[in-house]
Amino acid sequence: MLVSAFASCSKDNEYDLSQGSNNTCDTNAVSYSATIATIMTNNCNSCHSGGNPSAGVVTSTYAGLNNLSNTLLLGVIKHESGFSAMPSNAPKLSDCDINKIQAWINQGKQNN
Repeated sequence: MLVSAFASCSKDNEYDLSQGSNNTCDTNAVSYSATIATIMTNNCNSCHSGGNPSAGVVTSTYAGLNNLSNTLLLGVIKHESGFSAMPSNAPKLSDCDINKIQAWINQGKQNN
């Protein structure tokens, strides 16, 4: 009997392969303070905070982020056509970070 020399891969796409078996993206427990604020600090606040934030957009506070329309926020981080890709002059946010922001929006952009 011939046994296949190639094992079937349980991962179906590049994203799954890149995440590895122990690295999952949990979008069930997303909170502003523990999740979203950290993403903003790591990727956005260097330009969008302080007394003169770029384009008048503030990402360093809940109020500033909450004032952004959902369409604008998602358009810029997803690099959608018609929106300025953010972060500017930097790689696109990870799919996981984008999914966490989307989940936070879907949950009502709570200040939690």
